[in-house]
Amino acid sequence: MNVIEWAFGKRQTPQERLRKHQRALEKAQRELDRERQKLEGQEKKLILEIKKSAKNGQMGACKIQAKDLVRTRRYIQKFYQMKTQLQAVSLRIQTVRSNEQMMQSMKGATTLLGSMNRSMNLPALQRIAMEFERENDIMDQREEMMGDAIDDVTGLDDEEETDEVVNQVLDELGLDLGMALGDTPTGIASKSAPESARVAQAVGGHGGAGGADDDDGDLQARLDSLRKD
Repeated sequence: MNVIEWAFGKRQTPQERLRKHQRALEKAQRELDRERQKLEGQEKKLILEIKKSAKNGQMGACKIQAKDLVRTRRYIQKFYQMKTQLQAVSLRIQTVRSNEQMMQSMKGATTLLGSMNRSMNLPALQRIAMEFERENDIMDQREEMMGDAIDDVTGLDDEEETDEVVNQVLDELGLDLGMALGDTPTGIASKSAPESARVAQAVGGHGGAGGADDDDGDLQARLDSLRKD
């Protein structure tokens, strides 16, 4: 604390002065409310005394009390007006404080945005984005190469696997069907065999087909045999 602050007190900021004035206005409003409540209580007493004097026939006292009642009601009305004016001033101070806080917030946000914009390096950001895109492309190419290499090592493609699954299903169906028809006469079996052979020969060609054509004919013969049975 320097000598000036010790002699004249600490210098207050505008926000502190506004807060101090607002507290003083709120205190004044509370005092006005207390005084108004006292006058309202006095008003009720005067009304009772006026009624009592009128019943007793004391007209002089009744007039004096009536004048006091009118004056009390006027003061009550003035207290209401003064409180309304103090509330208006308090609201104005609160508005000023709110504007001051908003200005300080905007100032802080502006400073923060300015520092962030100054610290942001757009060329570096573009370079990072380009490097990310290049590394991502390299990763995709490597994954594709690894997939092709694995397919080459296994030696099986999707078409061969599909054929194996179909053959397995047909074999299982033929086995189950043969077990269910174990008592089938031999004539029917001997009749179906030449027909299956003729179908296989029609599908496989005229005797010059390779191993793949024989497999296709075998599959077709099995399907025809299942349909007839």
